[in-house]
Amino acid sequence: MTPTITADRGQAARTIHLVDPAGFDAWLAEQPPRLRAAATAQRLTAKPGKTATLPGEQPDDWSVVTVVADTATLTPWCLAHLPAQLPPGAYRLATGNASAAKLGWATAQYRFTRYRKAEEDGARILLSREPARIDEALRQAAATGRVRDLVNTAAADLGPAELAAEVRSLGETHGATITVTQGRDLETGYPMIHAVGQAAAKGREPRLIELVWGNPAHPKVTLVGKGVCFDSGGLDIKPSVGMRLMKKDMGGAAHALALAGLVMESHLPVRLHLLIPAVENSVSGDSFRPGDVLNSRKGLTVENANTDAEGRLILGDTLTRACEDMPELLIDFATLTGAARVALGPDLPATFVNDEALADDLLAAGIAEGDPLWRMPLWDGYDDMLKSDIADMVNAPEGGMAGAVTAALFLRRFVTPGTAWAHLDTFAWRAAAKPGRAKGGEAYGLRAAWRLLRDRYAKP
Repeated sequence: MTPTITADRGQAARTIHLVDPAGFDAWLAEQPPRLRAAATAQRLTAKPGKTATLPGEQPDDWSVVTVVADTATLTPWCLAHLPAQLPPGAYRLATGNASAAKLGWATAQYRFTRYRKAEEDGARILLSREPARIDEALRQAAATGRVRDLVNTAAADLGPAELAAEVRSLGETHGATITVTQGRDLETGYPMIHAVGQAAAKGREPRLIELVWGNPAHPKVTLVGKGVCFDSGGLDIKPSVGMRLMKKDMGGAAHALALAGLVMESHLPVRLHLLIPAVENSVSGDSFRPGDVLNSRKGLTVENANTDAEGRLILGDTLTRACEDMPELLIDFATLTGAARVALGPDLPATFVNDEALADDLLAAGIAEGDPLWRMPLWDGYDDMLKSDIADMVNAPEGGMAGAVTAALFLRRFVTPGTAWAHLDTFAWRAAAKPGRAKGGEAYGLRAAWRLLRDRYAKP
């Protein structure tokens, strides 16, 4: 993303005036007649998002007025509608600062141009009176852009090998150690990852991608991301309408990778461990079958009731590996269940946490960052739904009841008791555009998790 925020050093810029519904009538009454006429001609009303151009004293002199919900409490998205309405150039707020609104200003200028020529257009630069916060805002915007880019990329161009290359590129930039276990090498140590990915074509074999960074003496933080680069459903094949967006089934991996990037770029004093199981759930003569009993790294046996419930299988082996290093904090991201979307819609990641202090901190971080989460129960009463007649457990209970909860309970079986763990069942996709949030791949819960890590581990 082109830098869209810079320090205000008094350079030439257009002025942005902010007004809210409560103060709109008073503001309008205070304007000279020609400005009131200009605002009226452009149908400026007290509705947030409404904008008008105000003429200045000279022919080429003009400013902007825009309505926000509350001038005293700016949100990440309160200025996000402006870049699409303004010509390229530099802008500054008439009063106050744009601290809370920087993210939306930057993300509104995101474009995914891998498959078509970019429009020739310059950046809209917001001048900030808080230079110390510019880098953080741009880092968060870039991390959001990373999630969007990865999720938007077609599955033909982003398979397990390409996902491993993304991790390697990021890790090498920051001096991290990268380990990739792939193909038949997964068969004994990570049998469920191997089973899910074994039907993929040559060159798209399953992988477990690991990145390790930071001082071993620092607190251990482990991030896990579901990396199903395409999900056909396997032999329990999806209908075409259900398969259409399955390039996004590696959205959890995109979130974990972007969060790892924020950790390393910010030099957070932690020992970071990133794990991404990367597979393609394909159909071939090698596909794992409904009814197969799978071994797992933990030693539990799993009856495969549905080959389209593959994400929890690869995460099971990965969470087992994650806990072997006894992390202080474990967070996983996964585009795991349609049930979570039915319950909460696209904007709220279903959040399951086994530690009350962690739950409180994570939800508070989401509110503080304008990146809300919604806690769902790890309800012990539903654990019996995972019973199997022939194995230690099933991967998908019959009936579909409480699908997001039973998926989280399945994952909990692979988390070592006493490990503080959060599981975010995120959609990673936006079906309709909003200001600052383009249609397509999207980051949900990324900034909340980053705020949690900053609050817990950043140096004072």
